[in-house]
Amino acid sequence: MSALLLLGLLVATLCPPVLCHPVATAVPQDARREETADVTRLAGLVSSNANFACNLYKQLALLNQDKNIIFSPLSISTALAVVALGARGSTLTELLQGLKFNLTEMPEKEIHQGFRQLLLTLRQPQEQPQLSLGNALFVGLKPLPAFLEGTQELYAAEALETNFQDLATAKKLINDHVAEKTEGKIVDLFDSLDKDTVMVLVNFILFKANWETPFNPGNTTESRFYLKKDKWADVPMMTIWHFTTPYFLDEELSCTVVVLNYVGNACAFFILPDEDKMQEVEASLSLETLRRWRDSVKTTTISELRLPKFNISSEFNLKDVLLHLGMKEVFSERADLSGITGDDVVLSKAVHKAVLHVAENGTEAAAATGVGLRPKILGPIVHFDRPFLVAIVSTDPPSVLFLSKVTNPLAG
Repeated sequence: MSALLLLGLLVATLCPPVLCHPVATAVPQDARREETADVTRLAGLVSSNANFACNLYKQLALLNQDKNIIFSPLSISTALAVVALGARGSTLTELLQGLKFNLTEMPEKEIHQGFRQLLLTLRQPQEQPQLSLGNALFVGLKPLPAFLEGTQELYAAEALETNFQDLATAKKLINDHVAEKTEGKIVDLFDSLDKDTVMVLVNFILFKANWETPFNPGNTTESRFYLKKDKWADVPMMTIWHFTTPYFLDEELSCTVVVLNYVGNACAFFILPDEDKMQEVEASLSLETLRRWRDSVKTTTISELRLPKFNISSEFNLKDVLLHLGMKEVFSERADLSGITGDDVVLSKAVHKAVLHVAENGTEAAAATGVGLRPKILGPIVHFDRPFLVAIVSTDPPSVLFLSKVTNPLAG
């Protein structure tokens, strides 16, 4: 049995994006129907991706307690969807159901078309934020024409011939490609390759954005961040006063939600659980919760906002996590991936690396994430001085690009 390796990253979305404007009477009826079908398809993809993202986060948090977590939900689902192009029978069903798709409501063809729409929209050129994402196939055995055409047309994947007889050279080729595409943020994606590897799929995402209202570096001072009730570390804490931004005090889930906007179509949700409430908030993380936070935030003047400056990274072997999410057959000898090369192949490895850097001017994330006067205006004071969650979101379409938990800003 030969082996197929996979790198995953992902974008899950919060809500159906509003992509169409009122239709003029001059638009043909067939065009209106097609536009409506596009919106419906993308809405279904969005919901499924969001559910997958939340389920994946819960598994990662369970396996990495008290650790920093950063991952890209889009990369992982996109990479698995590419694999699904070549899956057949029960292997295909298990993969798509593991990605939280309801196959009676959204057939396989519609799923792939939905990914194509989402990726095309996210790839639209813009000055801010900078978002770069793509797929690459490193192939030893020649893929079937139908699979290769599907990866190119639906996922814009490039195919690169690779000599897996020389594993050291093949590993360097793959790692160098990822490092180049992520501008050096992700290095040494693969520590090793299995000796019977015949193909590697890589998905990358790079995000750069500046805050709409940047923090003044002169206001960044060393301050306590409570790792636990009786344990803390001194970290560089950014501070801004009299700051007007979307805010929500969620009394039901005992947490505070603050939204910081980037220049352009993106924002970051910072979720600060009350003391000893992190597990309850994590357990409640779902599509419905994300929508409720989005709909509940109101523009509010915060008297003082304190947020740590941090640079964190995560590295995951996704195989165990995906097994817990029901994707078992694809990693077993029963796997039917005959649509990829026509030969017997099995998914042998799934790895993911991501980094997240938050500073005064903005955020950089990749996966392969002074002196001032306090105003008299009274408002909430929010100090992110204990573990918190971060969701970096594209607003057009509204998609979660990265999910993160910061338990220790100093633990890179």
